[in-house]
Amino acid sequence: MPKTLTDAELKNLPGKWQLAEDQKSIHQSYTFKSFAEAWSFMSHVALLAEKMDHHPNWSNVYNKVDITLTTHDAGGLTQNDVDLAKAITDFAWVPE
Repeated sequence: MPKTLTDAELKNLPGKWQLAEDQKSIHQSYTFKSFAEAWSFMSHVALLAEKMDHHPNWSNVYNKVDITLTTHDAGGLTQNDVDLAKAITDFAWVPE
């Protein structure tokens, strides 16, 4: 089972990811110009997640995508969550 991250390790989250109050998940929302752009983004994230064998909790409504990352097996945040958040953040075309 993966080890949950310490408070110190949670201080440097990538991009604009936000730590949940219970410190068991991180979240970010993205807004795109269109549904097609949001869907394309989700397709890219799906491929990354599959490759990393770590899958997000997410939702999509028209041009908005909300992503929450946590490691259910560990009962909180692990390096897998931060690694996937960083990979998502590294997309050059993701809106600010």
